[in-house]
Amino acid sequence: PGVGKSTFLRKVGLEALRTLGRRDFAGKDPGNLLVPQGIFYQHPCIPVMLELRQFDKPNGSIKAVIAAELETCGFPHPEELTELFLKNGKLLVLLDGLDEVPASTLDHTLKEIRSLVDRYSDNRYIASCRVAAYTFGGFTRFKDVAMAAFEDEQIEQFIQNWFQKERDAETNTADRCWELLNSPDYQAAKELAQTPLLLTLLCVVYDEFQDFPKKRHALYGEALDVLLRKWASEKRIQRNPIYQELSAELELDMLAEIAYTSFVDDQLFFSKERPINQIREFLVDNLNAPSHLDAETVLKEIEIQQGILVERARGAYSFSHLTFQEYLTAKCIVDNNKVDQLVRDHVTDQHWREVFMLVAGLVPGKRGADDLLLAMEQQARTYLDSYKLKNLLAWATLTTENSPRVANATVKRFAAIFLAFDYTCARARALDRARALIRTLVRDLDLDLDLIIDVDLGRITDADLDRIIDSIVDPTFTRGQRCFPILVTLSPTVFIAHYSQGHTRIRTLALALARANLYQAIGIFPVSSTAKIFADLNNVENQIRQNYFHYYSKYNKYELRYSQDISQEKHKELQLEIVEAFEKNLNLKADSLPFSVREFKQMANYLYILELMVRCKEAAVRVSPHVWAGIESRMVTVPTE
Repeated sequence: PGVGKSTFLRKVGLEALRTLGRRDFAGKDPGNLLVPQGIFYQHPCIPVMLELRQFDKPNGSIKAVIAAELETCGFPHPEELTELFLKNGKLLVLLDGLDEVPASTLDHTLKEIRSLVDRYSDNRYIASCRVAAYTFGGFTRFKDVAMAAFEDEQIEQFIQNWFQKERDAETNTADRCWELLNSPDYQAAKELAQTPLLLTLLCVVYDEFQDFPKKRHALYGEALDVLLRKWASEKRIQRNPIYQELSAELELDMLAEIAYTSFVDDQLFFSKERPINQIREFLVDNLNAPSHLDAETVLKEIEIQQGILVERARGAYSFSHLTFQEYLTAKCIVDNNKVDQLVRDHVTDQHWREVFMLVAGLVPGKRGADDLLLAMEQQARTYLDSYKLKNLLAWATLTTENSPRVANATVKRFAAIFLAFDYTCARARALDRARALIRTLVRDLDLDLDLIIDVDLGRITDADLDRIIDSIVDPTFTRGQRCFPILVTLSPTVFIAHYSQGHTRIRTLALALARANLYQAIGIFPVSSTAKIFADLNNVENQIRQNYFHYYSKYNKYELRYSQDISQEKHKELQLEIVEAFEKNLNLKADSLPFSVREFKQMANYLYILELMVRCKEAAVRVSPHVWAGIESRMVTVPTE
């Protein structure tokens, strides 16, 4: 949130307009426009910016919305002109906020976009979406890119640009702000500053308090507090009863209720009547609120003076940024003791991810986020209702129990589960999510498993593979030289799925040896088990040498040639032996795999909750050490009845 996706789309649209300024629609230079140099957008297209959150009605038409935009900008015959522009490839369509489309209309909206792109492919399209919400498969005709976070130089320049007042220059406010942000005590705030929106809020808070909050929820809270209190104090001199009687505390509670109810209903974009009715009910039901105030006037003043609620289209409102709605939703949940309901109803809903982390920071008292984390753990375990999933967790615990104490028990269980997943790599689409979540969990738990669960297939270079192959065919290589960390995430089954010719067996074996070396070094499995794995893999290595390669003499040198004269049956036999080297010696029973699609989804949900718990623990102000130690010790274990 707030990384600059919408701003980037607007920037591209403005650059497109500057490009159009060089020529008229016939492609000629009009000669009467002063166009700045350094235009970055190269294509003469008319930009149209569409906020996708407004697609909250069934059967909405993107073409109709484009026509409405053209009409707003004064184009004649907007419907006919829209069709003409689209057919001739004259539009740059900027689709902002795929993650903000209501769930009830998401499928229809995605279908509309795909259809528009396919039918009018000569136009240009850019769509924005939060990475965490990008789970609907993407668009085959689009290229995925990610917004880069601000670097230090950009953060400093932003701060220098922000503090431009004469008073700031006299007191070196920008330099002091930048120096404080770089101090060790404000490392968390410095990380938040990589996001443009959060850096804006940091500047707002620093301008008011000459200091920074250290937690995410505190940043949002203090920024909103600044906006509300400054609004109230600056407008009180007008003797307007709204500013005189509706305090910042009351308004914050009122906005929290509006945010929560609309978030629960999955309405990021709502009709004007909804907040008006809620404001009216809030004023009437609260004895200490000024019930005589006009609700519609209050809404309008909030929009004009603060920009927290804004009118996106005629009669249609939303919070100015999703981040504000999420923070206020979290505040309402904490203030009204709805944490258990939050966990029960939304713990696997990624739409609520930010809300969970903000709740973790907002919960008060000595126990802090303990109850939230324990409730999440209990809910996570409800997804382990399958006999096979329980067996898998029991196997991971049993097979790692007597291993050397290099890594902790949680690390070992994660590594074992990751290995088991590889045996069913092609069985279900949900696997990719489960594997990714294990990687994230290992990293976030600060567990020493980076060498085992780290990178993907695309980062393996030809040179790496050559060294691996050399380590097999050249007896002078030691086993330690076979261990290349960047290769270990690829199991035999993964490589077998990706390759079918040439050095497939050599590469498959090399990767199996690399993984076995690292599992042995970190102490995931008992020494006796890894010794048997090596023995079986060495046997496969000898068979490959004998059956796949032969040496011949040329200029008094021996060279290795790959033999194509091997039957498919022999290929399959060697593949199976590589897989069985792990399966047999780790007692990973074939009848417990593969899982059903439902079981993969259950495991993915379970792992997602564990990962979210780690995020919440980091976002919390207080977490009891013994509570978290207990939670971590129970991760990927069979739940007790």
